Amino acid sequence: MKNNNNQIIPRIGLGTYNMNSQEAEEMSYAAINYGYRHIDTAAVYRNEDGVGKALKRIFSDTDLNREDITITTKLWPGGLVKVDRIKNKEGTIKSLDKSLRNLDLEYVDLYLIHSPHGKSKRLDQWETLLSQQEQGRVKNIGVSNWGINHIEELNEKGYPLPSANQIELHPWSQKPELVEYLKEKGIDIIAYSSLVPLSTWRHKDGENSLKTDQMYQDSKDLESPFKKLASKYSVTEAQILLKWALQHEYAILPKSIKIERMKDNFDLKFTISEKDMILINQLDRGGSVTWEYGDPLAIQ
Repeated sequence: MKNNNNQIIPRIGLGTYNMNSQEAEEMSYAAINYGYRHIDTAAVYRNEDGVGKALKRIFSDTDLNREDITITTKLWPGGLVKVDRIKNKEGTIKSLDKSLRNLDLEYVDLYLIHSPHGKSKRLDQWETLLSQQEQGRVKNIGVSNWGINHIEELNEKGYPLPSANQIELHPWSQKPELVEYLKEKGIDIIAYSSLVPLSTWRHKDGENSLKTDQMYQDSKDLESPFKKLASKYSVTEAQILLKWALQHEYAILPKSIKIERMKDNFDLKFTISEKDMILINQLDRGGSVTWEYGDPLAIQ
């Protein structure tokens, strides 16, 4: 699956954050039937069992085999809040055991440390992932929400570097220094929260983030650059945001519990012109907004 561009996963995957198990099952099944070949989940999403049920149905109902589908899940490292115990090596293995059990799989294609909140135990957690990779329980290992300083800890110890880093990336948070570093190190870049600039992104009660009132107002602006570009290319704003990421060679993980939107998120066969890409690239506003507890890249 790995190629010369260090792309270890299909470029378009289904994100399952905030889906319950039934939604994860139904959307994963529908997405794979439509052509998706990557499903992204995590222990902390509590829907791995739904993804597993979808896979069982797919393998029963279609000619697809396990090798045809890429599955990513994530270790929750602990340490986000005081009562969130940081996982040691034993806890890391137990977490992978549970994920494989929930998914009903013998291995996952990509296993990520979900954030750098493990702090002093980050190296132990990475060592454990390396051991699990050697045992064939994970094909590729990586990280999520890790900054340059976190990855350099591994580099300084002489450890193999992550195959991928899954980070918040969209036109309002482009992280050029981190992106350049990841490219230099040959680490595949997976973008999440691609749709932050949309007015519909986390707009419901309980969907907390650091997105400001001004950002929400800008999202609704009828003269916003994304609305203008969507009109110009006869596509949706979401498709503009997703295609921008793909043209930067990032993998994307659009999430939807609506079948038609899931299909739209996959059907990205237009091309944004170089001039318009430059225009979008000028819209960077800086830091991440997804995590209501603060940007994980800032963790020491």
